[in-house]
Amino acid sequence: MTNYIDAFAFKNMILCASAALQSNIQAINELNVFPVPDGDTGTNMGLTLSTAVTELNKNDFSSLDKAADCVANALLRGARGNSGVILSLLFRGISKRLKGMDTAGPVEFAGAMCDGVDAAYKAVMKPAEGTILTVSRLASAAAKKAAEVGADFDGMLECAVVAAEEALEDTVNQNPVLKKAGVIDAGGKGYCVILSAMLQSFRGEFIMPDEAALSQSGPAKAFNSKLLEEITFTFDTVFIVSKKAETSIASFRTYLDSIGDSIVINEDDEIFKVHVHTDIPGEVLSEAQKYGSLELAKIENMVTQAKQQAAGEDAQSTDDLDEVEKELENSADPDEPEKEYGVVSVCAGAGMADVFRQLGCDGIITGGQTMNPSTQDILAVVNKTNAATVFVLPNNKNIIMAAEQCVPLSEKKVIVIPSKTVPQGVTAMLNFMPDGQADEITAAMTDSLSTVHTAMVTYAARDSDFDGHTIHAGEYLALLDGALVGSFTSISTLFKELSWAIDDLNPEFITMYYGEDVDEEDAASVSNTFKGNFPDAEVTVINGGQPVYFYMISIE
Repeated sequence: MTNYIDAFAFKNMILCASAALQSNIQAINELNVFPVPDGDTGTNMGLTLSTAVTELNKNDFSSLDKAADCVANALLRGARGNSGVILSLLFRGISKRLKGMDTAGPVEFAGAMCDGVDAAYKAVMKPAEGTILTVSRLASAAAKKAAEVGADFDGMLECAVVAAEEALEDTVNQNPVLKKAGVIDAGGKGYCVILSAMLQSFRGEFIMPDEAALSQSGPAKAFNSKLLEEITFTFDTVFIVSKKAETSIASFRTYLDSIGDSIVINEDDEIFKVHVHTDIPGEVLSEAQKYGSLELAKIENMVTQAKQQAAGEDAQSTDDLDEVEKELENSADPDEPEKEYGVVSVCAGAGMADVFRQLGCDGIITGGQTMNPSTQDILAVVNKTNAATVFVLPNNKNIIMAAEQCVPLSEKKVIVIPSKTVPQGVTAMLNFMPDGQADEITAAMTDSLSTVHTAMVTYAARDSDFDGHTIHAGEYLALLDGALVGSFTSISTLFKELSWAIDDLNPEFITMYYGEDVDEEDAASVSNTFKGNFPDAEVTVINGGQPVYFYMISIE
């Protein structure tokens, strides 16, 4: 076994790490303590690392630093949620240390791991122990110590894995919330999965799942030849459809299950995107048009690709569909003069998007709880905005770091207003002064965030014992400024208890945004409850159409 890694070895380590993470997404997600449906850690880390796999498979690399730089740049743009951003920072630090290196031995790579940890700690304003930061720090320290006393590459990486797993087990004792729930940290678990897979890859012990292995390029000839025997369906098919109004695609999902595998569907109010492996791509596209208008499609022959890869050739491929979509989205009207300031906002639901547009937002990034947009998603809308300075409203605490990563990536001046909820974002927009100076606008929008309180009504996604409450999956949950008010089997009881909590805030204005699963009559009933409980407050009801949250309530 060699005592160093080169570009090919590093590339395989990342491919294996991503495959391992994909296999463990659900297990990592289930470690999340808070019962509210959210952008789970495993999902965010998996989606983040998969962006590196996509970029790695487009090229072969002549040196280690080029491969590492490719990974770092992909993760920077693909980062989703706080865990994804931290993961990208860990690999950004590694890339910087490996700059100019064709290969790296144990001392160099352990030092690179330590640089990655330093980069992550510096970027997090209030680093918390008992998290992925702790696990990565102790793993890197163990790797460095082992390398300094003469461990070979295998031994150095093994020491890192052992230390990471020990640190992970101790996270339950370091974080009070984890200790109360009796679970280890989800981000730390994800890091351990990645590090362990990298070690297995270096040893040649990692067994790549078929789907991940198929995407490899380069000299893995024997491996890809074997894959030819294991391909069940020939055509990798990806497409986008603009939905007909008020159309359910439930029956289309059932159809896809009957004619293929590896099915992934992303859906929002206007479009749905599909990935499926099938032998009848033409019929699939024809069936899809029953539900709307076909916008873009990609069909690739996986058998042909595998044969080319086995022969050491570059596999033929269509342009990446997402890149084509982003290119179209980023095209702007060249005749429209650029204004000085613009604003983009993250939100979900047609009604909420309309609210932000009516308040003057130039662009909407679809996302929020359960669907954290990536840095690239945010950057695409920022770059499309016809303004020299663009203010970004993340409207979710788990999206702020991803938004901040846009600052060095755009030629525009990007200013992130750290809004943690949609009502905070609305209030910030009400305080947007396009005729002011940038620092004055920033101060006004940021200061306004503290003037609004946010109540949320949703459901419990999992059983939990949280903050003194025994919670059962499916119960109604009420939150106020992020704190759990309680869980209830009756929605009327929930609003009674929530009203008591809101009463302490002496509300003057209450704005209720009701979600996609709430009808107008029920929303009016809740509004009447608030009007009765707070006769001196002005109560407004708006159809937000947001998913996940039955009600988002702004209290001022």
